[in-house]
Amino acid sequence: MIHKLANIKYLVLFCFLSLTFSNSRAQLSRMAENVQYAVSMQGTAGGGDNAPFWFTNNRYGLGTSHNFGGVARVSLYRDVETDSLWFWRMGYGVELASPINTQNGYFCIQQAYADIEWKMLRLSLGQKERPSELKNRALSTGGLTLGVNARPIPQARLEMPDFWAIPGTRGIFAFKAHIAYGWYTDNKWQRRFNAGTSNLYTSGSMFHSKALFIRLGNRELFPLEVTGGLEMACQFGGRGWNVRPYGGGAPVQNVSLGGNVWTAFLPGGGDLNDENYANAAGNHIGSWHLRLDWRRKDWSLGLYMEHMFEDHSQMFFQYGWKDMLLGVEANLPRNPFLSTVLYEFNSTMHQSGPLYHDRTEENPQQISARDEYYANHIYGAWQMGGFVMGNPLILSPLYNDYFGSSGNLAPCHNRVRVHHVGFMGSPSREWSWRALYTHQFSLGTYIRPVDDPLTANYLLLEATYRPRWGYGLSFTAAYGHNDGSLLGTSNGGMLTVRFSGWLNRTQW
Repeated sequence: MIHKLANIKYLVLFCFLSLTFSNSRAQLSRMAENVQYAVSMQGTAGGGDNAPFWFTNNRYGLGTSHNFGGVARVSLYRDVETDSLWFWRMGYGVELASPINTQNGYFCIQQAYADIEWKMLRLSLGQKERPSELKNRALSTGGLTLGVNARPIPQARLEMPDFWAIPGTRGIFAFKAHIAYGWYTDNKWQRRFNAGTSNLYTSGSMFHSKALFIRLGNRELFPLEVTGGLEMACQFGGRGWNVRPYGGGAPVQNVSLGGNVWTAFLPGGGDLNDENYANAAGNHIGSWHLRLDWRRKDWSLGLYMEHMFEDHSQMFFQYGWKDMLLGVEANLPRNPFLSTVLYEFNSTMHQSGPLYHDRTEENPQQISARDEYYANHIYGAWQMGGFVMGNPLILSPLYNDYFGSSGNLAPCHNRVRVHHVGFMGSPSREWSWRALYTHQFSLGTYIRPVDDPLTANYLLLEATYRPRWGYGLSFTAAYGHNDGSLLGTSNGGMLTVRFSGWLNRTQW
């Protein structure tokens, strides 16, 4: 199945490239024009139980939970929007990273991708950092299904990256969508993380995601826009170690896991240890989104909601929607101090309830509760390289050693309640700043509850200086702080120096 998926990927790539190149030789000659580069060095230092939370998380997997660390990055990229005047557009990018004292060793390819567009349709091939849907990248805690916390997954992705207005609707009805298949690259990390334990881990598993978003409204006609949609993702295939049979018994080693391209797209089939209690093959997760934006000439107000589900009990209304992320974002009239204010509330306490029971002859009542967000009995966790692929406030496996759960991929704290605020501003052309404060309350998990509720506070203060005398040069200094009973107390500083520029720029 994996080989078939790879063959499909290469066939699609060959067809698109052949069609593109045969239709426009001039397109090739433009590939070396308007190319940008960037070089950055980042270092962190501090003391305490863990690195400050916002130094570690929502950095596409390049953060570290250790008190000392850093990363050097060099990138070369051409934005697909450079060809905005053409029907056929092409962009690409490559970024190499050398982390220090992080989960990713001493070298990694952080991004390597090619984007091929025709009108409103894009084929994106490779490994690319992608923002959360309908969220503020700088201030939000991130999406619940697919966030900005883990390293990007190599994939073939067919998408409409921007909303396309349906002709004849005066721009009032618009939609965008995507479908993607890819593969995980954390095999070595999982084996290393599991070394010396009998905990579950996998290798060679595949990735699938899809989404459809609909927007109602035209800001030129009326200031209100309503955007809603469905986002779904799945981990499937590969091989598993220490997979335990449903009814108990010795764990199975190096076994082929279930699922294929079709059961990932339309959930079906079953996992190898489901026995008589068949579930959909693979590790499925998804979110419903809704956002309302009221936009005026110099200010805007947005309200948004994201509700995550791990099975049908929360996908629809079988047990009610008691868990969700709620947010409000205000963009203020231009002033020299504060430009954006954001507040988010996130609760994952309910998870359909504490009990799970399969239908039996003695008790035919099915109770599809105890959803155990981001945990899975086959794939361990919804994670990539130690970082959860959704919202980092459901703490990543990289923290499990701290909680005495070495080698276990499943989150130790997924029943959480979070209050989060974010602020940012640009006092001048040279200076900008942002601040994040998060309060977290946790009861552990239904399977591993804590004896007493744990709390934590996370603070980030950050300022960026872009001198007029150094075009493309920036300096960012940050202070981070943790306290509370969940992740302990820590303080730290971070310094980032970045320089970017153009190669052979022809557009100004």
